[in-house]
Amino acid sequence: MIIHTKAYPRAGLIGNPSDGYFGKTIAFTFANFAAEVLLYQSPELEIIPAAQDHSRFHSIRQLATDVRQHGYYGGIRLLKAAVKRFYDYCEENHITLDERNFTIRYQSDIPQQVGLAGSSAIITACFRALLAFYQVDIPKPILANLILSVETRELGIPAGLQDRVAQVYQGLVFMDFNKDMMDLQGYGRYEPLDATLLPPLFIAYRTDLAEGTEVFHNNIRARWELGDPVVLEAMKYWAGLTVQVRDLLQRGEKDKLAPLINAGFDKRRAIYQLGQGNIRMVEAARSVGASAQFTGSGGAIVGAYADEAMFAALKLKLEPLGIKVLKPQII
Repeated sequence: MIIHTKAYPRAGLIGNPSDGYFGKTIAFTFANFAAEVLLYQSPELEIIPAAQDHSRFHSIRQLATDVRQHGYYGGIRLLKAAVKRFYDYCEENHITLDERNFTIRYQSDIPQQVGLAGSSAIITACFRALLAFYQVDIPKPILANLILSVETRELGIPAGLQDRVAQVYQGLVFMDFNKDMMDLQGYGRYEPLDATLLPPLFIAYRTDLAEGTEVFHNNIRARWELGDPVVLEAMKYWAGLTVQVRDLLQRGEKDKLAPLINAGFDKRRAIYQLGQGNIRMVEAARSVGASAQFTGSGGAIVGAYADEAMFAALKLKLEPLGIKVLKPQII
């Protein structure tokens, strides 16, 4: 039996990055790209490297470019950490796993280092394969926590819950990470929304290399832990925008979303040190009348556009700058 699973990139529509600070966000997954995992029974447990895990290069320049794009370890460390964390969870919850071994491999065409949650997509697809292979069921809120713990606990990568919740639930999801609720039950309140309520959206991402989440979130986390009032107010502001967007969608007032999307980015720009390339991308999209803000940690943007003429103008404006533009196929 061959098990084939997928997980999709995530775009944060509103509320970013308050998910890591007991805030609220809305995000969606889309099928233009995917991380895929193949798993099948074998005599020994083996993890097969993917193309981005290779160690042979044509030149020193190619090696340097590869490391900037994929890091030093590719996806192998993600699979090893996911398998180990799955085993630990089963041990902790007295779930007996049979003695079969497996071979597992992955591939992903999700653009890396642009804030589309490509790493957590690989982990999510891996967990789906392991659950199917061992016939184990884990409730969705707990599964999202486990996927997060692979990166934070096993690999020491700073991250928030939004990506994993969106990728586990799929589609358009409202997420409330209220601290009292998180402390009480270990996870937030996650509410799937009807994606047909959304206005026409675009995704655009840089084809050069962008800054990773570890760099992006570092200073803000320290300021938040120190109780910086500017940062605390910003997290409340983003959470409030998220509630406004959900309420507008549920009332069928999708045409009113654009100013709120823009406001989310404007607040981020006020307190973060942002790269000029990312700022130019947002400003270029807004110059043709679209709204725009980051999908995640920078490198990709999401926004609403009015009609096909505006979408064509987006492509005409952004693609000469080395920025790909697409319409997300929301799951």
